Amino acid sequence: MTAEELQKLFGPEIRRLIDVHIEEDPSAFALKYHGDVTMPVRAVAEQIACRRKAAKKLPKLVSNDLLYTTLSLEQASGEKTARFKSALDGMAGKRLLDMTGGLGIDSIFFAGRFEEVLYVERDEVLAKVAAHNFRELGIGNIRVISGDSVELLEASADDSFDLIYLDPARREKGKRSVSLEAAQPNVILLHDLLLQKAGKVCIKASPALEISSLHETLPSLSRVIVISVARECKEIVLICEKDKRQGASRAVVDAVCLYKNAETVISGREGSVEKNTVKLGLGKYFYEPDPAIIKARLTDVLAQKHEMLYINPKVDYLTSDREIVSFPGRRFKVKEFFVYSTKIFRRFLNDARIDAAGIQRRDFPLSPEEIRRKFSLGESDRLFLFFTRNAFLEPVCICCEKLWDTHESRGAAVHGRRPWSGLEFSS
Repeated sequence: MTAEELQKLFGPEIRRLIDVHIEEDPSAFALKYHGDVTMPVRAVAEQIACRRKAAKKLPKLVSNDLLYTTLSLEQASGEKTARFKSALDGMAGKRLLDMTGGLGIDSIFFAGRFEEVLYVERDEVLAKVAAHNFRELGIGNIRVISGDSVELLEASADDSFDLIYLDPARREKGKRSVSLEAAQPNVILLHDLLLQKAGKVCIKASPALEISSLHETLPSLSRVIVISVARECKEIVLICEKDKRQGASRAVVDAVCLYKNAETVISGREGSVEKNTVKLGLGKYFYEPDPAIIKARLTDVLAQKHEMLYINPKVDYLTSDREIVSFPGRRFKVKEFFVYSTKIFRRFLNDARIDAAGIQRRDFPLSPEEIRRKFSLGESDRLFLFFTRNAFLEPVCICCEKLWDTHESRGAAVHGRRPWSGLEFSS
């Protein structure tokens, strides 16, 4: 979006036009009005497309008259994760510096927890988009600054902020990157400077980041939080604290599983719990932990808590003879369990008259696509076939019936947002 297009979008008549055409296909709209000089056609089409995506990512905020850019919406935190982060213990105080402002979703939620939020964004157009959105939401304690956040940090006095928040850009030579070293700003290089300016630093990292050796590059790391929403791992939050730098203990690791009406948190330290016994055979029930728990390597903690057993020592599949209704993940009732071979499996499909199933695999030679193609299997959301290995590392197939998802109906405490109040824009 250009500065000229944005200026036209500020006009109430253009925003009414967006509302009128919100149900249209963005590409069809752009083609229909191509060449119409009375409106910023491309920018309007972009807003139509973004509002549709925002309806899922920002379900409450989207009801306001907000503006977006395609890339900033893609990179922004979702409403659930932003709300959760802002409600964490210690995420409150007088001043917060958001060094990577973007669309400003995290700043919006942090504004209810801090007296002042400094939002910094080097893209001037995007900073103006965020400033517009803050005004629309009635937020008055966010100061918007268009410029280089590292330069601002270097010019700030020591201990200027209670918290510094960063969501570094994770692209290297035009491609997505996972490592912190390749991100911009580089939090590894800035580590000492960040803790010179604030007592606490919160970093949003890629959900694919390897967490096992983070303490080597971030010596002040005190907490690692892996967050999933509706069983999709969304982000990893790293919290560094000035007082932790001399500590010898490893960081606390949390797996946070956010569902529609529920929230589950599993905590521990990697390697702090011994792996449960591998079961010889299979219990009546089969369990697959939430992706956040698997990523955080806390399946051992979950298994110990519920007295569950592993099916084999290499994968995060659990089993039990009792149904655990509150289990954070997917639950299944076992129908059949057998050692896999092409001949045995084909006979099983014929005898059970199965022509469709959900297919999952871990530590198994064939991919789900290969299995589906080889045996001409359709899709199913009730019957599942899990392919893995047993305690003797033999390939096995587990036929399961999916159990009703209680997480979508259980009530849970909701982190409320506090009143907001105006705004200043400075360039």
